[in-house]
Amino acid sequence: MADAELQSGSSTEDDAANVQATYSFMVPKKEISMVPDMGKWKRSQAYADYMGFILTLNEGVKRKKLTCEYKVSETVEKLLDLLATLDRWIDETPPVDQPSRFGNKAYRTWYSKLDQEAEALVTTVLPESSAPAAQEIAVYLKEAVGNATRIDYGTGHEAAFAAFMCCLCKVGALRVDDQMAMVFKVFNRYLEVMRKLQKTYRMEPAGSQGVWGLDDFQFLPFIWGSAQLVDHPTLEPRHFIEDKLVNEHYPDYMFLECIKFINEMKTGPFAEHSNQLWNISAVPNWAKVNQGLIRMYKAECLEKFPVIQHFKFGSLLSVQPVKP
Repeated sequence: MADAELQSGSSTEDDAANVQATYSFMVPKKEISMVPDMGKWKRSQAYADYMGFILTLNEGVKRKKLTCEYKVSETVEKLLDLLATLDRWIDETPPVDQPSRFGNKAYRTWYSKLDQEAEALVTTVLPESSAPAAQEIAVYLKEAVGNATRIDYGTGHEAAFAAFMCCLCKVGALRVDDQMAMVFKVFNRYLEVMRKLQKTYRMEPAGSQGVWGLDDFQFLPFIWGSAQLVDHPTLEPRHFIEDKLVNEHYPDYMFLECIKFINEMKTGPFAEHSNQLWNISAVPNWAKVNQGLIRMYKAECLEKFPVIQHFKFGSLLSVQPVKP
């Protein structure tokens, strides 16, 4: 997505007219049902917009700490309220006693609340002029928290949350000067809620490659987190396997926050439970790590049928081919 879609300032009336004129809002649906359909996805406007959005935010957080100063808009505050609501619902929906250790069925009760309330929650975030988009955008929020049938969560669900933010940019709710807050505030809070879901309901990793995957559940925080560390004066990739340095610096860097979570959740030697990350620690600098992770994300997530078959397309993220 070019910066044009992360809109800069213009009047509310202009925004309303532009949004209404550009999009015919609809309930997004799946379009990739067979492996040969993957070409349609890679040629689609949705793919170009999604990847552009990821890269725009990647540039926006380069060399920046989580604790640095940045603008926090009213929309960002409203998104944090929305995520706080999801968090509160977890507290109100404790796990149930069941024979199986994994996939606690109380998750389905939690999810049904979101299913019922998603559109209303999204409406609170949108400017009045974009309210008709709520039904379309709410689908991405519901897709972003895991699967209620399988009680699993993976990078496809994470992608739905990035798509959710991308859609909010397209309708003018989020703007170009929200870039850092989108990653450092909104996405980081989303990660906290997802980790709490994963721990509380013992969710299974969706389509996990086990030890050969980058991480059981997430990918984007490693991309944006490595961008933060580009040109860091002292922290090198080799340092993230040292507990002392991780514990010292994780409040500033998303990448290290992810490593800390892995260390809390997994036992045994790091090289065994997180082999891909162990290999990445040998890369000489963060710029190379960042570029390599973007390539890996495309290959391992966005070009994999088992992930993309679940992606939903609407008017904001369209399956139509990119206009030449």
